[in-house]
Amino acid sequence: MAKVVCVLYDDPVTGYPKKYARDDIPKITKYPDGQTAPTPSAIDFNPGELLGSVSGELGLRKFLEKAGHTLVVTSDKDGANSRLDKELPDAEIVISQPFWPAYMTRERIEKAKNLKLIVTAGIGSDHTDLQAAMDKGVTVAEVTYCNSISVAEHIVMMILALVRNYIPSYGWVIKGGWNIADCVERSYDLEGMNVGTVAAGRIGLAALRRLKPFGVKLHYTDKHRLSKEVEKELDLTFHPDVESLVKVCDVVTINAPLHPETEHMFNDRLISKMKRGSYIVNTARGKICDRDAIVRALESGQLAGYAGDVWFPQPAPKDHPWRTMPHHGMTPHISGSSLSAQARYAAGVREILEAYFAKKPIRTEYLVVDKGKLAGVGAHSYTAGDATKGSEEAAKFKKEKVKA
Repeated sequence: MAKVVCVLYDDPVTGYPKKYARDDIPKITKYPDGQTAPTPSAIDFNPGELLGSVSGELGLRKFLEKAGHTLVVTSDKDGANSRLDKELPDAEIVISQPFWPAYMTRERIEKAKNLKLIVTAGIGSDHTDLQAAMDKGVTVAEVTYCNSISVAEHIVMMILALVRNYIPSYGWVIKGGWNIADCVERSYDLEGMNVGTVAAGRIGLAALRRLKPFGVKLHYTDKHRLSKEVEKELDLTFHPDVESLVKVCDVVTINAPLHPETEHMFNDRLISKMKRGSYIVNTARGKICDRDAIVRALESGQLAGYAGDVWFPQPAPKDHPWRTMPHHGMTPHISGSSLSAQARYAAGVREILEAYFAKKPIRTEYLVVDKGKLAGVGAHSYTAGDATKGSEEAAKFKKEKVKA
């Protein structure tokens, strides 16, 4: 029987909801490209419940324990004395979410002698050292497409919040003010602007489709060019590289996976090529941007705003400069963890586990690493290597929380 270690974020500080804001959520059975939503044999939760925090357990306990497996659920994931590290030596499966990632470094993978499977409850498996997983024959899987639309919606929200200066305006209301001039001195219309996405995969393309009705000029760059039909439908301008795109765009949204080729892509040099007063929205991965270069660009005015819900490391230490830099619209990593998305990625995790325990193939589109090489979505979107360096900084948040 297998030991499954599941790392999830903490429960609400006010306690688990006694009643939810809505009674149900829409049922999604297919995604825009025709891929079916997760199809486990059954689920042990009500869609719309909070599943991604510790008490939610991704709805897995009944299923796993009935089959004789052991489930350990914890939010304590960072530092040598964390619960995760203590449970790793005999763990066969490790599950975590990108929002509260279990950083599976080479050191941890080597420590987990029985480890066979690492599952991302969501999309984006850069918190795992993919090269180490390949070297050790560990399978890595994620629930592809489960929350792509959730993130695309978040992108549109953040673009509008930045360009229309929504957050400071809301702040004046809270403070009891009616400071119209202060609110509109940095407020513009999105209409007519040039908006570009770095990567036009599931999330990037969904964001472009949602932005089209705003009357903007759309641009994209991607190593996999979209079809002529899609380019014509959305009136897209293709750019062969990121630099060509950022030079002409007023708003840039980053939707690329994190791997060695994209790490710190948005550095001082690239940001200097952007139009003065442009905006960046990053819901991909925090490490795609050079942390301090973003701060410098906001302070100098090269960037008019930066918004995102991805940081590095996660959780971000309290002294992370993105918390206090000017003109930002940062949130914790929440774009892909709406209650709607949780229902899909919890079901997807169960589907993956059902296949694994039955010794049946895991869906190809869910695979990142399999049989010692990149596979499925991994072969399409990632490059071999390790993007976990520096993740030990996440332990600072834990220490600060203990002091508080």
